[in-house]
Amino acid sequence: MPAFSIPLTGLAANSVALNTIGNNLANLNTTGYKKENANFADLYYENIGTTGSNSPVQVGFGTRVSSIDTDFVQGNIDPTNSATDMAINGNGFFVVQNRGVQQLTRTGNFSLDAGGNLITSDGQNVMGYPANGTSANTNSSLVLLKVPVGSTQTPHATSNFSITGGLDSSAAVGSTPFSRTQAMYDSLGQEHEVTMTFTKTAANQWNYSFSLPSGENATSANTTGTLTFNTDGTLASPSSNISGISFGGMTDGSADIALTWQLRDSAGKGLITQGASTSSVNASTQDGYAAGNYTGFSVDANGVLSAKYSNNQTEVVGEIALATVANPSGLTRNGENTYVASSASGLVTIGAANTGGRGQIVGSALEGSNVDISTEFADLIVAQRSFEANSKTVTAFDTITQDTISMLR
Repeated sequence: MPAFSIPLTGLAANSVALNTIGNNLANLNTTGYKKENANFADLYYENIGTTGSNSPVQVGFGTRVSSIDTDFVQGNIDPTNSATDMAINGNGFFVVQNRGVQQLTRTGNFSLDAGGNLITSDGQNVMGYPANGTSANTNSSLVLLKVPVGSTQTPHATSNFSITGGLDSSAAVGSTPFSRTQAMYDSLGQEHEVTMTFTKTAANQWNYSFSLPSGENATSANTTGTLTFNTDGTLASPSSNISGISFGGMTDGSADIALTWQLRDSAGKGLITQGASTSSVNASTQDGYAAGNYTGFSVDANGVLSAKYSNNQTEVVGEIALATVANPSGLTRNGENTYVASSASGLVTIGAANTGGRGQIVGSALEGSNVDISTEFADLIVAQRSFEANSKTVTAFDTITQDTISMLR
């Protein structure tokens, strides 16, 4: 007698395959979705005899779904206009947390809540490393990432400045001094135009002086000195940076401005030279700034979050953490495009982007699903035909059974 259970296993297995394909197609436009593939395996066999060569004669008893694998092939990364959107280019998962439960996701369509916390579309907190304003501490435990929405950055008084340029060696001794101004800031964030004046006093020798506009300060110290140059135009002295330059008695009530002139680069090379060309300042820097209001944030390829302020300053406020597992296919899907680790996936290893085989972060972009509609349609046809074939087998078995019963009558 025919075994109805055989085609029934085929119907059940192909029904799962059809559901899997349908789910892939339903999530065609789901951000960060990873497609699934249903795999079949045959069931047990019954030995019903042997051949003349003593080889076994076996009859199979159907099929089953042996696994449903997740395909973690990279999806397309498309740019957006939102700073809260992020994509992972390469391996890894964002780490998110809900009520202390840690989950993983590839979906980076984040947003900010009223407190500035970076959250997923279903309200889970995005996790990362804390920062001190200039860098993140990737050796620290994970924290909830937050940007300082609505905050004001306090002013910072100038403490270091530098000038990159050249003085004209052909200028006559006692000729018109060369002057430039540089904006610097006091402790209240007030801008002051510091005038830098260079006067040639001898061959390869220039005096310098620094001053504020009249009436802005009452006292000053160490604001004058001498630069000497070697015969090749390089700076001979001073041999180190000049500290102790100060302006006191500020009329706006700020603290004294205390400055260090960075005369040389990290290799000890002088930033000011002398040559037979018109005196000029090619670049100048100073580290002070006025107060500023929060205007937005950005994320770089390493996942570093930087808040931006109206005073053109940035502040590192955190760093996105990425997680990896030894066997991503062993992760358990938890809905909302999230995954949790299992014994099959192995332990979660968390670190910074662009390290340990982890991918890089792409800001203002989202990863699309990796579902290929043409492949899914082809698989859909195959699964449909297989389902129909098993249905025909059931019909054939039924006909044979009816004929057998008729013979017995």
